[in-house]
Amino acid sequence: MIRTFSYIDVMYLVAAARWTLALTATAFAGSALLGLILAIARISPIAPLRWLVATYIWIVQGTPLLVWLFLIFFGLPLIGISVNPWLAAAVAFSIYGSAFLGEIWRGALVSIAKTQWEAGASLGLSTAQQLRYVIVPQSIRIAIPPTVGFLVQLIKNTSLAATIGLVELTREGQLTAAGTYQPFAVFITVACIYFALCFPLTQWSRSLERKLDVAR
Repeated sequence: MIRTFSYIDVMYLVAAARWTLALTATAFAGSALLGLILAIARISPIAPLRWLVATYIWIVQGTPLLVWLFLIFFGLPLIGISVNPWLAAAVAFSIYGSAFLGEIWRGALVSIAKTQWEAGASLGLSTAQQLRYVIVPQSIRIAIPPTVGFLVQLIKNTSLAATIGLVELTREGQLTAAGTYQPFAVFITVACIYFALCFPLTQWSRSLERKLDVAR
């Protein structure tokens, strides 16, 4: 007998959203770690390193996220490395996100006037000390709004993890729709949950842009 879409199903969808948030947090942490390394490497005085990192970023940004998911989840087992859907999704999102955060943060770093670097050097600071005490504190003001905007995109992109069987919000929506034969009601609910997750962050990002006056 076909069951109807009910309050219990809504609760299952809401519960599944915690895995969306958990995947987002894990992927953002991985993206941030790799992205910071990429951003610093992109402004390195070592030209071959800059070219290597730039090539990595061009390749990753020019490849669909879904391809990275499939490469890791279906490709690694072909060479004897077995990965579960959670690990595959976390790694794929971290690789993909690092290319975008790396460029966001590189842009924030290079937006600081060259005279700030020169001022740090005149004080006898090393390059690492200039970054830590002079450049990074100023670039954070510029980097925060687009970083929050990227986080919003990351939340929505986690829906692609459903294609490799990870049961997060979108996958739970697919299972619920298959069980109730009411896809319209189910996915309207899924869309509302995504909206509830993303809208506060979007508003926060806009608020930060005004508060920090990043265009100044």
